[in-house]
Amino acid sequence: MKQSSVQKLTKLSLFAAVALAVYGFESLLPPLLPVPGMKPGLANIVTLLLLQRTNGKDTALVLLVRCLLAALLFGQAVSLLYSLAGGALCLLAEFLLFRLLQKKALPLISAFGGLSHNLGQLLIACLLTASPAPLSYLPYLVIAGTLTGVFVGLCAHYLLKALPGNLFPENTPR
Repeated sequence: MKQSSVQKLTKLSLFAAVALAVYGFESLLPPLLPVPGMKPGLANIVTLLLLQRTNGKDTALVLLVRCLLAALLFGQAVSLLYSLAGGALCLLAEFLLFRLLQKKALPLISAFGGLSHNLGQLLIACLLTASPAPLSYLPYLVIAGTLTGVFVGLCAHYLLKALPGNLFPENTPR
């Protein structure tokens, strides 16, 4: 049964709200390591769910809305740059790996997404500071991005099994 555009928009809005709520909750958690801004990336669970069940365009729209609202509600203007750069690289990596791996190996896809997110944020930090100094965090971020990415991928994998298919906007071709 074809969903109306209002139903689809409503479902995408709900996913954006869930991602924003998860991001807000995560911002209250203490840092995992003494590296500035390091978080598990739990809001990426929503991105993975949408990539698995919808298309890249809808997923990108939800990610963009979450980044904009998170910067507005929880951050500063500069945090938007970090969020967009990390989110865009993460989404690109995950989208390409989804296509390559036929939507299998969600923890692996998510680990590469976590690494890509960290790389995007490091690149913005290097640009803003006009220095390669932020790259000194790279070893820590590679380990953290991989471990948290696998965890986030496993969460998304099990959520996909538990959630009803009709919860998602109607699948459209990528």
